[in-house]
Amino acid sequence: MWALGMMSGTSLDGVDAALIETDGVSIAATGPWRTAPYPADLRARLLAVIEGRGARDEAEQALTRFHADLAEALLAEAGRSRGEIALVGFPGHTVRHEPAAGRTDQMGDGAALARSLGIDVVNDFRSYDVAAGGQGAPLAPLFHAALARRSGLVPPLAVLNLGGVANVTWIGGPVDEDLLAFDTGPGCALIDDWVLGRTGAAFDRDGGLARAGTVDRAALDALMAHPYFDATPPKSLDRNAFDPAPVRGLAAQDGAATLVAFTAEAAHRALAHLPAPPRRWLVTGGGRHNPAIMAALASRLGALCDPVESVGWNGDALEAQAFGFLAVRSLRRLPLSLPRTTGVPRPVRGGVHHPAQAVATPRGG
Repeated sequence: MWALGMMSGTSLDGVDAALIETDGVSIAATGPWRTAPYPADLRARLLAVIEGRGARDEAEQALTRFHADLAEALLAEAGRSRGEIALVGFPGHTVRHEPAAGRTDQMGDGAALARSLGIDVVNDFRSYDVAAGGQGAPLAPLFHAALARRSGLVPPLAVLNLGGVANVTWIGGPVDEDLLAFDTGPGCALIDDWVLGRTGAAFDRDGGLARAGTVDRAALDALMAHPYFDATPPKSLDRNAFDPAPVRGLAAQDGAATLVAFTAEAAHRALAHLPAPPRRWLVTGGGRHNPAIMAALASRLGALCDPVESVGWNGDALEAQAFGFLAVRSLRRLPLSLPRTTGVPRPVRGGVHHPAQAVATPRGG
C-alpha cells in the first residue's frame, strides 16, 4: 500500500514528508517527497513547550495544522488523490524522551490530522516500547535493514543518522535479528543551538564557522566524560541530554569546531559497542550536509564514510519514509522494535491507529 510518512526532527528545523509503497516488510517503491522549514514563530512556540514555558495545546494544534498543510502540498505536487494513500505515519514532535523514567512524550494530534486529511493516521510510535521497558528509540532500524536488502548491500555496515541526536543502525546480516541500534550521542542540535545563539543563523551553513575554528581539547574531553558513552546499548538520549557548559567560554568558531568534534568522537566511541567494525558507514540526516562534520567522521571512524545518496537512497526523505513504513507495520500488527534495537525484552508492536472517520483505536502491545 502507499503510505505518507512524516518526520519532525529534534533539531527543530522543520518537517519532511515522503511517499512510500510497502507492505511493512519490503519496499516496493519510494515516491515524491517534500520538506517545509518551520516558520520562526512556530519553532519558537515548540521550543517553549520543550523548555516547559509554553502553551502546549495551542502549539500542538499549530504543529498538527502545519503537518496537514505539508501533506496536502505533497499530494498536490505528486498528483495523488487522498484515496490513493492508505495511511499517514505521524510521529509528531518529541517534547521529552526519558525512557529510564518510563516516559516519552510526542506532541501532535493524530485524530485531528486524520479528520483534516480524510486519511487514516498512525501516531504514538514509541509509548508501547517504553512501557515494555525499551528505550523507545531508535525506530528506523527495521526500515534501514529493508533498504539495505533492497539495495543488495554487503554487511556489516552502519547507517548513522545525524539529526538533533545521532543514532546508528548496525546491520550484520540478512535478517532482522542481525541488527543492533542505539543513539551514539549528539547529532546537530548542540551545534545548531550554538550557532543560533552566537550568530543568529539557524545552522552552520557548509560548516563554515566550525572550519574556521580550532577544537578545544579540554572542552572536548569534558564533554566526552559523560557516562552515557560507556553504557551498554541499546540506549537512547533526549535532545537536551548533554550540558554544553564546557564550550560556553569559547569563541564562536572554536565552540562550533569543538561541538563538531564531539559529534564525531561520540560516533567513534560507538565502535566499541558494535559486534564487528562496519565495512562502510552511510550517513543520513541533516548533518551529512555539513562538510565539517563529514570530514571529522571520516577522520575518526576508520572506514568508508559516505552520504546515503552514494547507494541511491534519499537522505532528505529517509526518516519520513521510515515512518510511512512503520505505519504500515503497525496496521499489520508487526513489531516496530526488537530487543537489540531498543532493549525491549521481546519484539514489540506499537502505534495508535486513528481512522479518518472514527475514534482512535490502539494498535500496539
